[in-house]
Amino acid sequence: MAELVDRWPDAVGPAIARFAWPARIARDGTVHVSTADAVWAFELGQRAAEIGGRLGGVHLRFAPGPLPDPPAEAPRDTVSPTSDDARLARELTASMTHAALRESVEKALGYALVRGRSDPPF
Repeated sequence: MAELVDRWPDAVGPAIARFAWPARIARDGTVHVSTADAVWAFELGQRAAEIGGRLGGVHLRFAPGPLPDPPAEAPRDTVSPTSDDARLARELTASMTHAALRESVEKALGYALVRGRSDPPF
């Protein structure tokens, strides 16, 4: 089962792996796969032979069931606008009359200025 679980994301792709995961192997060798819902079970059931072939010819059976929790995302580097970024964002939004909109755009602009500096050039 461990080998199957290791190969599963490559065999089905990351999108399907989020909604379907091997649950158990029956005595007859059938791999029972839990899916997020009946729609996923039906759709993947239509592709069972194709997916089973990618896994080395295993027989698959799909049914709604519990899925493992998704892996935790790696923490992102946090960025904050500098005082110069904040000042420039304030200057660029000063003519906006709607206060709540001006504050939102100002905040977004401040982060966009940071991102523009940190992105590598094309």
